[in-house]
Amino acid sequence: MAIAERAAATAAAAGRPTRTLPLLHLVNLSVYWLGINAIWAGLNDVILPRRLVDIVGTGTSGTALGVITAAGMAVAIAVQPTVGAISDYTVTRWGRRKPYIIIGGLLDVVFLLGIATSQTYLALLAFVVLLQFSSNVAQGPFQGYVPDLVPPRQVGLASGLMGLMIILGQMVGVGLATAGLARADFFWPTVGLGLIEVATALVLVAFVNEGRSGPPREGRSWTRIAASAWALDILDQRSYVWLLLSRLFFLAAPAVITGFALYYLQRSLGFSDEQAAGSLFLILVIVGATTALATFPAARLSDRVGRKNVIYLACVVGALGTLVVTLAPSLEVAVAGLVAVGISAGAFLAVDWALMTDIIPKATSGRYMGISNVATALAGPLGLVVGGLILDGVGARDFGAGPRAAFALTLVFFALAALCLRPVDPTRRDD
Repeated sequence: MAIAERAAATAAAAGRPTRTLPLLHLVNLSVYWLGINAIWAGLNDVILPRRLVDIVGTGTSGTALGVITAAGMAVAIAVQPTVGAISDYTVTRWGRRKPYIIIGGLLDVVFLLGIATSQTYLALLAFVVLLQFSSNVAQGPFQGYVPDLVPPRQVGLASGLMGLMIILGQMVGVGLATAGLARADFFWPTVGLGLIEVATALVLVAFVNEGRSGPPREGRSWTRIAASAWALDILDQRSYVWLLLSRLFFLAAPAVITGFALYYLQRSLGFSDEQAAGSLFLILVIVGATTALATFPAARLSDRVGRKNVIYLACVVGALGTLVVTLAPSLEVAVAGLVAVGISAGAFLAVDWALMTDIIPKATSGRYMGISNVATALAGPLGLVVGGLILDGVGARDFGAGPRAAFALTLVFFALAALCLRPVDPTRRDD
């Protein structure tokens, strides 16, 4: 650990959270996850895939989606840890996290309006990149709240609530987007995603008490603090690095499934736009419900049997579920497999977050939680770029087999996630 970071940790040690938080406070800490995930689920799962078909055609839509996602995520990777680290040391009358959440949330609405009105691929690409910038200005600091405020005994519960809000956000986002798909009009659904996100940001800012102030800057400039987010001392946290790799590969699997779900319904199962819209919403409700129901039991189970064991189980269940979806001859069979994928994702979202919270140094949690989402940010492009190339390559020979071939890739991702989890030491860090 760097000298400055060790000093910060020592200075902040007395402020470690120990007081049990009321349930309502834990809910307030988690509600912004709903707004964030509503935006990206609605865009990535429905709006962008469908609009790209109109803009670039069916032959290259898979690759185009992968490229536009990768470009946006490159910005997310740079911005989120950097702003998270800056927020660790920010001192304002509003606290160290809230100013960034408000600024990022308001800019999200502006850039979503740009996405809604874009008519060319380059314009769409530009506004997605800008949206990733503003969204991650808010998200990097926001992720420091659980390590900042939640005592160790409530981390499992807080992680379960986070998983629940993520799933609810995905349900809201995809539900709103499918309404636009059914009406062949994405303008108001796209803008509506931003309004939902701002509403959740305002709830968070209004009711969450940020608690302790950040550690002192000790004379360092903001440029040095921003650069410190990427200091190589982070490699000393070997368990943390291995957990990042495990998260990367695990989250790449559902990214393939959600990113190409519309193409799967239309190309592999032969659905029209109207049929696909109705089916996506039905799948959303069924899978979202099972995913949400899995979060709390998984978080509680991990308190008893260990975080790693639950994540291993999630990898196995997810692989079996995607295998069923890949081979499914009908929507009914595919939904059965997707339920298993949903349970797997719900368990992983809750328990991986709890494990990450356990093992990071707490004084600079914004930095570490921001870096952790580099893996989250890379997972989508990794899945969509590789999956998109497989989809378009196989689809050129057999149009309907393209999405199924992309889904088969997820089996490799689940296996790699389990392998990378093995070296992780789950011992809680309290300094």
